[in-house]
Formats: sequence, C-alpha cells, structure tokens
Amino acid sequence: MLKGIILVGTSLVSFALLCLTLTCYGNQDEGRVRQPAVAGQFYPGDAQQLAGAIDAYLDDAVAPQGKRPVALIAPHAGYIYSGQIAADAYKQASTHEYELIVILGTNHTQPSFDGVSFYDGVGYRTPLGLAEIDRRTTATLMKAEPEFTFKPAVHQSEHSVEVQIPFIQTLFPDVKIVAAVVGSSKPDLAARLGRSLAEVLSGRKALVVASSDLSHYPKANDAFMTDGEVLRAIASLDPEAVESTAKEQMRLGRPGLSTCACGMGPILVAIDVAKRLDAKAAHVISYAHSGDAAVGSPDRVVGYGAVVFTPGAAVSDVSALQPPEAAGPQADLTSADKQAMLTLARETIHRYLTTETTPLARGYSPTLNRKQGAFVTLKKWGELRGCIGHMTEDRPLCQVIGAMALQAAFNDRRFQPLRWSEWGDIEIEISVLTPFEKVASPEAIVVGQDGVLIKKSGQSAVFLPQVATEQGWDREEMLNHLCRKAGLPQNAWQENTEFYTFQAEVFHENQ
Repeated sequence: MLKGIILVGTSLVSFALLCLTLTCYGNQDEGRVRQPAVAGQFYPGDAQQLAGAIDAYLDDAVAPQGKRPVALIAPHAGYIYSGQIAADAYKQASTHEYELIVILGTNHTQPSFDGVSFYDGVGYRTPLGLAEIDRRTTATLMKAEPEFTFKPAVHQSEHSVEVQIPFIQTLFPDVKIVAAVVGSSKPDLAARLGRSLAEVLSGRKALVVASSDLSHYPKANDAFMTDGEVLRAIASLDPEAVESTAKEQMRLGRPGLSTCACGMGPILVAIDVAKRLDAKAAHVISYAHSGDAAVGSPDRVVGYGAVVFTPGAAVSDVSALQPPEAAGPQADLTSADKQAMLTLARETIHRYLTTETTPLARGYSPTLNRKQGAFVTLKKWGELRGCIGHMTEDRPLCQVIGAMALQAAFNDRRFQPLRWSEWGDIEIEISVLTPFEKVASPEAIVVGQDGVLIKKSGQSAVFLPQVATEQGWDREEMLNHLCRKAGLPQNAWQENTEFYTFQAEVFHENQ
C-alpha cells in the first residue's frame, strides 16, 4: 500500500539534517539520543500499530520453557518476516525480572569497522518512547579494551539493535540497556567481549540479546538444511563448532547462499558470555524463514531462529527443528480445519490493516500442512471484492491461505486495496483445489463441477468451479469469458488450446 510523499525544499532538508546531527551526535553527552532509522520500514512507525504488532506476536509466541534466560538469539529482519520468531525468543524471558539488557547488534553499514562500538548516549528512541542507556556500565565496558569504542556512524543507520528495542520496551519498560554493534566475528574479539561482559554482569539480573538472522538467499529447502545444522551447532554451546559448521555449509555451494549468519559475531559473544555466567543449557525455541511469511517467496529466503541459553543441567534441545507433520492427499478437511483456515485468512487481513504485519501460519493440523493450492475470495454485500489463488502444490495449505488472503485484499488489480472502512462488510470464501488434470477437449468439462484452466500462445486464465454457476453460463459462455480473461479473442478456445480441469472444496464464513 502506497504512502503519501512530501517534498521538502533543499534548505529545509539541510536544516533538519543539521538539527538531527546536533541532537544525536553533538558534543554534549546529554544531547545524544539515537533517533529511529527504520521505523515505518522494518516495523510500524505508528506507536499504536507498533504496540499492536508486538502484542499480537507475543500472544502467538511459544510459551516460556522454564529457567531465566541468561542470553538469547533473536532475528532482526522486518517484523512482517521475522517478528514472530523474535517474539518467541523474548517470550522465554517475559516471566522473569531483569535490571539490565545488553543488545549485541551486527554491522551492516560500515564495511571498514571491525571493533565493538558501544552507544555512549542517552538512549535509543522508537515510536514507543526512549530506551535509556546504562551509561555507567557502558563506560566500564569501553575502558576494558582498546577496540571497545563509540563510533556514532556505526549506530546511525544500523537496524540490528533498533528492531530489538520495541520488544524490550514492551516487556521490560523500565530496564536500561547497553547497545553494542559487533563489527567482526573474530574468535579472539568475541572471547574478549564475552569476558568483559561477564565481569560487569556477574551477580546482576542481566539478559544478553544477540541480534542475528541466519542463512541469506538460498531456496527454502536449502535454508532449512543449512539453518538446521547451524542451529544445532549453536545449541552445542561450542563456538568452534558454530564457526566450522558455518564454513562447511558455505563450502557445499548451495545456490544463492551468501552467509549462514549475518550476526555471527554477536552469536559467538552470546555463547561465550552465557557460558561464563553458568549457562549450560541451550534451547532452539523456533525456526522459520522469510518464505514462510504471508508476503514471502520460497525461491529466495532468509532464515530466522530463536535460541535461549539458561543455567542448569547441560541440555542441547533442538526439537523445534522437526518439520511439521503433513497429511497425505487422501486426508479430508475437517470442519475444524475449515474454520481454522477462515480464521487465519481473516486474522491475516485484519492484522495487516491494523499493524502492517501478519501472523505466521504454524501450529496447524497435518491436513493443513499438506502442499496444496487454494483460492481466497472476498465478497462485499454479496459482490466480488477480490479473488486470488495459488495453484502450484509447492507450499503448505495454511501458508497459501494466509498469502492469498493478503493478495485478495490488497493486490487484486481489479479493485482498490481493501480499506478499514470496508472491513465489517467483507465475507471470506476459500476454495481448496484438487490437482490439475489435462483433458483432451472442452466436451470433457463439467460445468458447475470442474474448475478450468486454459493455456494458449503463452497466455492463460482460470475460473473456479462455482464461477459458471454463479454467473449462469453454459460451457461455451464460460470458455468465451475465460478467453477474454486470458487476453485472447473470445472464440480462441475452439482450436489449439490446452484445457485443464480441477475440483474445489468451497466453504465460507456464513456456512
């Protein structure tokens, strides 16, 4: 959905930038507040929308699993992709008290920087307010090593620290933070930072947050394999195993894979400091990749994992890496399955309208994890308001429903994007498709029973089984309209045309 654009004169822009520079990085320490750089991009820029997004993710998060986390790993991509996995990580700490939270970001913006930059200012601002820096602890850490400094430019546009802060502000509103950007994954730097952090955090109720995504840009199946190996190594609490596993995964040459973890430095530091603070257990809480999101594609993904480190008996829990069970093609949809899909479709649209985020489709029955095509249709006062489907059987049905609900509401080119004022008048219908079968001639098409796909001269179009019945068309009328939908002459179906039929199980909210 397009936002409005305001053009401002050059002199005013220059003045605004000067004021921002003076505010964030002036000579007086008390004037240094790091302003939000990615609000409205990586997460909602409106405070109410942001609070709603965080609350929804936390409501859907994996329940806390026991002892107070010493450290955790959370992703830092846009919330619409990784927000649920980040919430899973933070949820594990939500029932415990903390007096300090250390955020370890990674360096995306300053290629020549390879040290550690601690933000030595008043705090980080987000739409939810100001997260105050613990200046005393920051000063102590900066004195520990020559490479521990404050480089304002490293923080200015870096998102990996910023996107963590709204979760902290929501769950721990009065807790001060230490914000550091780790510019290298060198083992000796990680060990020195881990040691320094352990010294200042010992005896305090502190939480260390390592901000990192996992694999970048392979296909979904390759990401699942690569990320699984890296997360298993992380859960071993062995930094050398993490490094060697990442190198081995890169040597395999999986197409598109550019890195196994963009926050490798923060991950190594988190493992080091957690062990020094007596953490012996590591739990992989959840995993997903960007292709699992309602706006994602499985062709080029980024992986996300939630991991926590806790005291107690030595544990390496990677049970969350088991893929969800999927039913075979003979399994029928139950009434509970249908209701779950309708609820998911409505919640996906509602959440996007109110928070510009979407729920992660997970936790569904084996039938809804089966790879299957589907259409989502929106009607307003009985009239079509949007309809888009996914016919290829390459994604779990629950993911298809969420994605197509979003597309039908906001990307059907025949209609304007859905507005909040229309929300109460919308009814949702879902059509779950059987596999396509090629037929020899149009006479094999049963009107009212078969959906139809035609292909000719590189152009194609599809009608669901119920379309012809709803419009009162016979076979010839349906095929004429289908040709026009494909951009072909209306009688083009009469020669050199391929016909495919399918059936659909159709259900809607008023049933």
